[in-house]
Amino acid sequence: MSDLFFFPEQELWRIIGRISFPLYVYALVLGYERTSSRPRYLYRLGVIATVSQIPYQLALNPDGLNVVVSLLAGALVLQVLERTGSFLMSAVIVSTAGVVMDLLPFDYGAYGLLLVVIFRYARSHMLVLWHLMLNVLYLFLNGWDLQMWSLFPTLMIAYGPWIAHRLESVRVSPWVWRSFYPLHLAVIAAVQWLK
Repeated sequence: MSDLFFFPEQELWRIIGRISFPLYVYALVLGYERTSSRPRYLYRLGVIATVSQIPYQLALNPDGLNVVVSLLAGALVLQVLERTGSFLMSAVIVSTAGVVMDLLPFDYGAYGLLLVVIFRYARSHMLVLWHLMLNVLYLFLNGWDLQMWSLFPTLMIAYGPWIAHRLESVRVSPWVWRSFYPLHLAVIAAVQWLK
């Protein structure tokens, strides 16, 4: 996000931003799968989304919903999908949620939701293939050419298990992870306000 504010004309920073979203999705899915309490996990995501919203609106998009809201929506859809026994019903749920996320100002919209679903249910080369197909679809629909860079972390996660294992084993205080997004948005909002 800081790339959009500080370096809007430099494409390299936008590429770095595109690379980070799959890492957020990967962390979300890992946390969702491994948490000892799904309600507490969803609650914590909700708190981070809420705390991040005002700085996000002040710094970047006065009418939009921040990326953590999108990730929370993705986690809620995963929870509903776990209770659904039929593929057809699952497709209806994902499609409906995707339409809602595209109609409302969710950051990444249906793309973000579909990437969460892909990371939850696909493995190895299928993870890369589904992510590539999603990116190609959005390239044709919305001209999201920079989004193709988001495949790099997915390739590393799918084909570099030792990298994924190392990422999973990094131990940092949960409050560092939870506070980074809203704090960096607050700094951007403060800089913009002081201009």
